[in-house]
Amino acid sequence: MSKKRIVILGAGYGGVHSAKLLHKKFKKNDEVEITLIDKNSYHTLLTDLHEVAGSRIEKHGVQINLEKIFGKKKVNVVTDKIDNIDFESQKLISKTKEYEYDYLVLGSGSEPAFFGVDGAKEHSFTIWSYDDAVKIKEHVYKMFELASTETDEEKRRKMLTFVIAGAGFTGVETIGEIAEWKKKLSRKFNINEKEVSLKLVEGLPKILPILNDKLIAKAERRLNKLGVEILTQSMITKVTPDSVTLKDGQEFKTHTLIWTAGVQGSSFAANLGLTLGKRGRIQTNEYMQSVDHKNIYVIGDNSYFEEESGPTPQIVETALQTAETAVENIESDINNKDLKGFKSNYHGFMVSIGSRYAVAHLGNMELSGFFAMFMKHMVNVHYLFGVGGFNVVWSYIMHQFFTIKENRSILGGHFSYRSPNFWLVPLRVFVGYKWLREGLNKIPQVLEDPTDIFLIPQSPLSVEGTTGASETTAAAGEQAAEWGDALPVPDFISDIMDWFMNIFFYTDDGDFTILASVFQTGMVIAEIIVGGLLILGLFTAIASIVSVVMGIMIWTSGMAPYEMLWYLAAGIALIGGAGRVFGLDYYVMPILKKWWMKTPFARKSYLYID
Repeated sequence: MSKKRIVILGAGYGGVHSAKLLHKKFKKNDEVEITLIDKNSYHTLLTDLHEVAGSRIEKHGVQINLEKIFGKKKVNVVTDKIDNIDFESQKLISKTKEYEYDYLVLGSGSEPAFFGVDGAKEHSFTIWSYDDAVKIKEHVYKMFELASTETDEEKRRKMLTFVIAGAGFTGVETIGEIAEWKKKLSRKFNINEKEVSLKLVEGLPKILPILNDKLIAKAERRLNKLGVEILTQSMITKVTPDSVTLKDGQEFKTHTLIWTAGVQGSSFAANLGLTLGKRGRIQTNEYMQSVDHKNIYVIGDNSYFEEESGPTPQIVETALQTAETAVENIESDINNKDLKGFKSNYHGFMVSIGSRYAVAHLGNMELSGFFAMFMKHMVNVHYLFGVGGFNVVWSYIMHQFFTIKENRSILGGHFSYRSPNFWLVPLRVFVGYKWLREGLNKIPQVLEDPTDIFLIPQSPLSVEGTTGASETTAAAGEQAAEWGDALPVPDFISDIMDWFMNIFFYTDDGDFTILASVFQTGMVIAEIIVGGLLILGLFTAIASIVSVVMGIMIWTSGMAPYEMLWYLAAGIALIGGAGRVFGLDYYVMPILKKWWMKTPFARKSYLYID
């Protein structure tokens, strides 16, 4: 078989998914070459752009570097802007280079549709890229800042009036974020919130028309609670730099119109000369092939294909599922197998309204509020884990919960409040001292007679006239008398410990095995090592986790004094990096992290934190 060159144009949801799937199918096939081309070096989470526009998460929270995703994959990542495609010679052409292909996956995405509305394209903001979201964020902030010093009432009103055109998912999510953000901005610039006007304008009779009336009503109530005025059956006919005019003649004076009223295939794809369906989308057959060229597969928003229920919607699930069909059929064509037709399988729809509320229709379930928002986060985590594994999921969790501002998450700010780690230094050193002292005090006994077991309760068989877990615990309590009263242990845990010890630590006669001696020696050495590491502040997180585990082990043995409770609590408190202050972790961890991130295993498995 001659070498097959597969080129994917566009690193959107469909493009990245296609590249990941192709890697899995052909990673051991040297006769297949996979190239992903995009004008940006990163994958943008388009469904989270509203969070950037509303200043809920940081700007880089919606970007995933492509090299991070494909660093150790069989995918060549190319950052270049393609200007044209020559289908006859099978080449993609940029200003500086040409890329040959045998199979082309076209996923260049979509762009806003303005439907010929006078001035809409020239005088409105869109939210269709990372740059768009940042521009909206900066503009909204600037309007509040300028309004705070503006004395002319009419000019001030224009600055504080924000209009969203289109009440689909993007429009509702965007205005929900701005509605939340206005509270902080109003406080910051000493503006009365009642002066801020938020208008959601929709030409159809209802918002979020893809949802049922019950969920729509809940969404409307939430928007009203946030101070959003909803105008349905209101077509925008004209836009100027400082006004929006509706079909009924109503006019809003504003400097801010955010256009989310429609979407169409990208103009780049629409101008390639391929047969088009509706709204600039390329007509495909059921195999996601262009009807003009069988080796051109069109996915996501670029693809126009009608099922019995109508055209495939321009949503993330369509991008992922059309990508799967395209990849499956490319593999089938290479291996001379039958092609497989596309059949959609949508799992539901979710829309957030601010950071704490969402409505969702998932299968036969209808959710709203906290649980809908929770499911939205879970869906995002599932997608991100497939894209970039642990690394990207960790980054998402940090942005959404641990570095969130103004308590804008479903968990409020409980995980985002932070205090300097230097407050934990005395606790770290003290816990380390306690473990070190315990271990050093036991060393003489271990050295004198390693077979003298004092850290493990006696077997019930060796206690005359007693059997069962309760007797074992009683014997352990006597052995632990010098510690004071022992922490109580539930019977079911004692039963489990009995079972475990009978297998590993006791002989059939109830005597200790050699493993018991090894275990006891290991525990004493572990206490010394953990104590030393905590005092030095070296590998503090690991040492703290081991400290907690040792405390639990001592407790379950029935030999833990009440003093062990604070060992456990302190160990948990120290896990979060207490060694970075006045400890060796300050010097050692950055060096290890830099080394680890360069290893092939870390890049391939995504097991690292930026």
